[in-house]
Amino acid sequence: MSKTIAFLVAHEGIEQVELTEPWKAVTDAGHQAVLVSPKSGEVQMFEHLDKADTKAVDKTVSEVSASDFDALVLPGGVANPDALRMDEGAVALVKEFIASGRPVAAICHAPWTLVEADVLSGRTLTSWPSLQTDIRNAGGEWVDERVVVDGNLITSRNPDDLPAFCSALVEALEHGAAA
Repeated sequence: MSKTIAFLVAHEGIEQVELTEPWKAVTDAGHQAVLVSPKSGEVQMFEHLDKADTKAVDKTVSEVSASDFDALVLPGGVANPDALRMDEGAVALVKEFIASGRPVAAICHAPWTLVEADVLSGRTLTSWPSLQTDIRNAGGEWVDERVVVDGNLITSRNPDDLPAFCSALVEALEHGAAA
């Protein structure tokens, strides 16, 4: 059964491979990917610190709710989650997804948005190593693993972990989030 997955990103600073690889994984598995951003237009992806491709926004944050989707993906890049955590609508959407029990997959720096949403208390997750203090301060337990699945929350550290991250995401779509 085909599912619809929201990919929530800011207007720029998205690590390209952290958007394109999970996007490809879910669409190759027969699901629909939808690019959601606080603003309409195009988003600017990056390859580390260098500008890369752009991608058109499908829906703005104000046009959607968690109930419109079966899962949420939060790609990383340093600037992307830093901008998202400053957008009240994006933070509210992330809170809504976590509360819904639907899968939420965040990679690299993306857990910054989860920190801002105040949804990490009692959760175990991973991220880019520089976020571990923020995660602990938000009540989460940070671990250094390729992929961590804690209930409906799927996290990975960096682009090298994308195969495990994408596999866990597709597994959650096919069989539901782990209990």
